[in-house]
Amino acid sequence: MLRIVLVEPREAGNVGAAARVMKNFGFASLTIAGPHPELLPVAGWWASGADDVLASAAYAPALGEAIGDAHVTIATTSMRGRADLPALTPQEVARLYASLAPEQTLALVFGREDRGLEQEEVMLCQRTAAVPTHPAFAVMNLAQAVGIFCFALSQIAPVPRVRALAPGSMVERMHQRIRGVLVKIGFLNQSNPDVLYDELRILLGRADLDEREITLLLGIVRQAEWALEKGQPGKS
Repeated sequence: MLRIVLVEPREAGNVGAAARVMKNFGFASLTIAGPHPELLPVAGWWASGADDVLASAAYAPALGEAIGDAHVTIATTSMRGRADLPALTPQEVARLYASLAPEQTLALVFGREDRGLEQEEVMLCQRTAAVPTHPAFAVMNLAQAVGIFCFALSQIAPVPRVRALAPGSMVERMHQRIRGVLVKIGFLNQSNPDVLYDELRILLGRADLDEREITLLLGIVRQAEWALEKGQPGKS
């Protein structure tokens, strides 16, 4: 399933237009994360026939809660973003989506109209994606960007891979535990650990880990935590 997540949208009309273009391509799962304006009646005018998508929209207090149960999480960014964040194209996102089983969820996250996603929000997601726009005018309208991705995802036939994927909350727990151990052993600067750990997040996101692999990494981290507490290598 595809879940479109809008983080703190500023304009009710953009929410309605996003709902409309989602329905154009057969998608209906919309989540709004964080504060947002009063949606009705303006969003309903822009939805123009996709009122059911608006009516069934879910709401979350922040991005973490909106994607916590998703199996694949992708933050959309503009092409003017950081060069060290390798971004998937809409077609690559479509191929990834086509590989999921029907019960698995891909959350595609879109940021605020005026400033997009914060760095911390991007890092909550496993991958990033961008529409390859002209560099002279890279930033797209929110609903237009949603439409391009929805079109791409609607054009590819499902080819599911049989593999168990971890929910986003488990992926984030893995990151927090690894980060904690790396701070304890002095690999990360305690006062600003994310400067380097964000690079490790990107690396692990590209690894496309499944649930068993994440469980294995959590087991290694648990053993490392035990050894650090005891001051010596331990046995489970």
